[in-house]
Amino acid sequence: MTLAYGIQLPVQSQSTLYAEGWEVAAGPADLVAVGRAAERAGFDYLACCDHVAVPRRLAPAMSTVWYDPVATLAHLAAVTERIRLLSHVAVVGLRHPLLSAKQYATVDHLSGGRLILGVGAGHVREEFEALRVDFERRGAVLDESIDALRAALGPEEFPEHHGTFHDFADLGQRPRPAQPRVPIWIGGSSPAAVRRAALKGDGWLPQGDPRDRLPDQIARLRRLREEHGVEGPLTIGALTEPLYIGHPGWHVGRRTLTGAPEGIAESLRAYRAMGVHQIQVRFRSRSRSELIDQITAFGAEVAPRLS
Repeated sequence: MTLAYGIQLPVQSQSTLYAEGWEVAAGPADLVAVGRAAERAGFDYLACCDHVAVPRRLAPAMSTVWYDPVATLAHLAAVTERIRLLSHVAVVGLRHPLLSAKQYATVDHLSGGRLILGVGAGHVREEFEALRVDFERRGAVLDESIDALRAALGPEEFPEHHGTFHDFADLGQRPRPAQPRVPIWIGGSSPAAVRRAALKGDGWLPQGDPRDRLPDQIARLRRLREEHGVEGPLTIGALTEPLYIGHPGWHVGRRTLTGAPEGIAESLRAYRAMGVHQIQVRFRSRSRSELIDQITAFGAEVAPRLS
């Protein structure tokens, strides 16, 4: 089995959990350069994430730099040719499904069918309250939003959905997505999120599960799909540890995988053995050029050893 690999873009979100120092002064040119480098290196997708507004209490940790995913993915679609475009993850419960469908269908249409719609429940109460969405019922809202988006991103020009939170019919939307079926990947590692991914998703995007937890999560996904008769492929993902190819002369953190390409590839192949289909990698870097060097080295020296 081939282990696919993607990357969440730098710059577009700057949480202190993962942003590098150089990103503070970076901008659109850096996003484009990194996106193009990832495409050249054979990466399967570029990802960007979603927050509408960050409350003051969380801003010191999360920062307030969160580019809009639809605008960012559309921008990247125009400067790339092959690489897929993933929202990781869009908090679609904050928006009416017809609005999300209009935006993401347009991205898929303009990109020639490269969209992967990653969705999640969200966790910032103040965002929901400001947008008048019930935070306590966000799981139920997301469940229905996925069903509504399935209809609204399908082949029908006049999609129809009748539910508890959303009801629409006889409202046409064009352009339609270029793909016959836009893949929907479900983000989250809670029991509810894993169940949602198993029953409603085309893929699962875990949120930081350590390696020793992944096998049980994957087994539960498969068990739930079998018990409920869910057929069709499910793309199982994993977020890897931070990577640095080579021997850094600076402190890259104790969890970072470093060293020769063959050693890093051997470590990452363990994900494939667990049943993972795609890994999302992240590189430590002190500048845009160092990040691009890492991306290039991964594509040339690590990726061929992942199969």
